[in-house]
Amino acid sequence: MSSGLRAVRTAREWSQERLVHEIEQYARRHVLTVASKASLKVYVSEWENGRRPISDHYAKILRALLGATDDELHGKSMASAEAIEADGYDELVTRIDAARSVSLTMVDTFMQQTELLRTVDRQMGAASLIDQMTGHLSTLEDALTFAVLPDTRRPVARALAGAATLAAWQALDVGAVERAWRHYELGKRAAKEADEPMYLAHAMAEQAYVLCDAGRPAIAVELVRDAQRVGGKMMSPRLQAWLYAAEAELCAKAGMPEECRHALDKAVSSLPPGDEARDPDMLSIFLNQGHLTRWRGNALALLGDDDAVDSLYVALDSADPTFVRATAGLRCDLAQAHLARGEYDQAHEHLRQARLLASRTGSVRHRRRIEQLTQRL
Repeated sequence: MSSGLRAVRTAREWSQERLVHEIEQYARRHVLTVASKASLKVYVSEWENGRRPISDHYAKILRALLGATDDELHGKSMASAEAIEADGYDELVTRIDAARSVSLTMVDTFMQQTELLRTVDRQMGAASLIDQMTGHLSTLEDALTFAVLPDTRRPVARALAGAATLAAWQALDVGAVERAWRHYELGKRAAKEADEPMYLAHAMAEQAYVLCDAGRPAIAVELVRDAQRVGGKMMSPRLQAWLYAAEAELCAKAGMPEECRHALDKAVSSLPPGDEARDPDMLSIFLNQGHLTRWRGNALALLGDDDAVDSLYVALDSADPTFVRATAGLRCDLAQAHLARGEYDQAHEHLRQARLLASRTGSVRHRRRIEQLTQRL
């Protein structure tokens, strides 16, 4: 128990005092009763030292604040699949029968729930969604586990692939790296079962960012290129452009400038014309000329190219205000571009704005980048 809460707290770079303060603020916003500040200080210390169990009341608060699962709060590994007792045939048959009744309408409901979670995530961040996303994945996994025939399994697997990939990106954003990796593996398995190359390619490409964040950008480039091969001719033009843009960013981080620029050119030539950003064949993909301009600016900023600033300001002017986390990343890109030009006042202002947005969404990933850039001022 001690290692769990302490680990997720320190990953967020919060002191025990900060955690106590956040618990009080959360309780005030949600009209909940919690102990006094003095008692909360004792509770946090005892929770982390294993001298006091975390009650359900406080576990719910901590999950929302820290974006952690119960297993992570208690220092446990990801739970294994539910075991079925040898004599539990009645329960097994009940679940199989229930899974047979999963209709396309129910699958549509699963997809709509994923869409709702995606919308809330991009505006408010991932930390507050931990309970909803955990429950959503569990429901989908159960539906797939007990579905028998391919015609029933494939649509459920497709829904699970999309939900697992979203859950993985959310976990990466709140600093839960192992959970992110496991969710990407789940998404890839589901995409293979659903026979959906686009979903598989997307999961692989996003998983490459875990490798990049872990300090292995060269392997990340290999993985995103493999994702392009897996998708092949089955990919939509917008997803193809997205994969090339991801390759460009990862090449920039791997110190491969020529390959970066080549991938950017491919992204531009693959992207369909027009202002539409949503890919109807891959709902998790948002990419139009404005988004690609931002991505180009990000890659060029990583390379220290002077052209990055102009591209990034064009992207900032056209940014969708509902994409709060993306805007935080854009502000970080601008700070990096100004730093490369020695324009420290402008970089400082963009980092200030980025910090406010990262705090609003609870993004550990952006906050780490902000601190890295701040050290260069």
